[in-house]
Order: sequence, then C-alpha cells, then structure tokens
Amino acid sequence: MSYENIQFQIADGIARLTLNRPDKLNSFTVAMHREVREALTLIETDPSVRVLLLTGAGRGFCAGQDLGDRAVAPGDERVDLGASVEDWYAPLVRTLKALPLPVVCAVNGVAAGAGANLALACDIVVAARSASFIQPFCKLGLIPDTGGTYALPRLVGTARAMGLAMLGEKLSAEQAQAWGLIWKVVDDDKLKDEVEAMVRGFAIAPTKGLARMKRLINDSFEHSFDEELMLERDAMRELGYSRDYAEGVSAFMEKRTPKFIGG
Repeated sequence: MSYENIQFQIADGIARLTLNRPDKLNSFTVAMHREVREALTLIETDPSVRVLLLTGAGRGFCAGQDLGDRAVAPGDERVDLGASVEDWYAPLVRTLKALPLPVVCAVNGVAAGAGANLALACDIVVAARSASFIQPFCKLGLIPDTGGTYALPRLVGTARAMGLAMLGEKLSAEQAQAWGLIWKVVDDDKLKDEVEAMVRGFAIAPTKGLARMKRLINDSFEHSFDEELMLERDAMRELGYSRDYAEGVSAFMEKRTPKFIGG
C-alpha cells in the first residue's frame, strides 16, 4: 500500500513502520495518525508478523505534534486537545502496548513531546548516541501526554520524572540509558545493524511466550505479589502446552537450533 506520511512494509515476519515527514522531524498530523493506525491494524490482523520495528526518517525520530496542524492564536477558537489525545494519541500507545509481539523502537534522532513518549510505549528502545529525549510540554502550559505521566515515574522514579516534565530539559541518549529510561545506546553508524539483528532474532523467536511476558510485565504494577504469582502460573500452564515449548525442549535435547513458529 502507498502512504504519504509513513513508510510501511511486512516481510519475513518483520513489520517495519517509519515515520516519514523528515522535513518536520516526523511530527504528527491527523493524516499521519490515520496512516499509522491503518498500518497497526494490518499488523494486528496479519498472523505472519512476529515483531514490529518503529523508527523515523531523516535526522529525527519524532518531534511530537505538528503545531501547525492545529495552530491556535489569541482570539482564535479554542482547540480541544483532550479530543486529540482521546482520538489519536491514547489509542496509538494502547495499541502498541497490546500488540502480542515485541515492539522495537530505533530512536535515530530527537524524540520530543509525544514523540518521546511514543518511543517509551515500545517494548525495547535502542537509541543512536546523538539522539535525545525532551518533554517540552511545560513550555506550552501542558502535561506529558501519550502515556508520559504513566511511563516516566515507572521508568526513572518520581524525582527524575518531575524534573524531566517540569523543566523540559534535553536528556541525552547516554543519560537516558544510565537512568533506565531506554534499553541501549549505540553509535550512530551502528544503530541500523544493531536493530536489524535484534528484529531478525525476534522474527524467529517463540513469539507466544514473548507476548505473555510482555503482558505480565506491563500489567504487574496493577497486581499484588500473590496475584502476579498466580498469573505466572496460568501463563506457564498455557505456554507449557505450546508447540514452541515442545520444539525448544527437543532442540535443546538434540543439540540443534530450534525452529519456532510463534505458537
């Protein structure tokens, strides 16, 4: 399918979604939201997809909302920003969290505002050394949306979350890694190869097990310790009957590489 604001393809078990408005640092418009939603719907309905790679074109990952797409000036009719969150940003990150497969984000440059929090909604974030993360909402009298108020304190703690949100200072990729905000930083010229190896590994991994792992970890903050133990029991019972588990054990016993099918 052809798109104007994204690049999208599915091949060899890998869905690749690239935000593609490089002249605007891949900032979101309603048109781009629509295309991203359509791509994610295709992923949800295609059983061949085992992993999603999300990245940005050009020198930035995503600068958040394109303010020109909903410009407002003194005296203009007010814009309902809550509707924008409800209609577009919240469904976007809900979908990424709910996808029953790994979502890898390659942050190739600046990730600001909703763009930063979009990255943090992914399962594994690998950033180029020159990349940065910024929560500039405070400079507009707003709050970190796109799941920002949820993700930040859980990833870096309340004190650092408050500083990032209230000061709006740029956080380097290296500092983001040191704080536990992201998984890994690599040199700019190694980002593509690093992420490619990762997603190709996920494309032949036991996807069903990874999906259950993702759900349990994401939901763990809502459960007591005993509740989580029971959920682990249920997941292990289900996965113990899976074809991938049988294949994994057989491959181990036979000293060969397993051939997982994702089920």
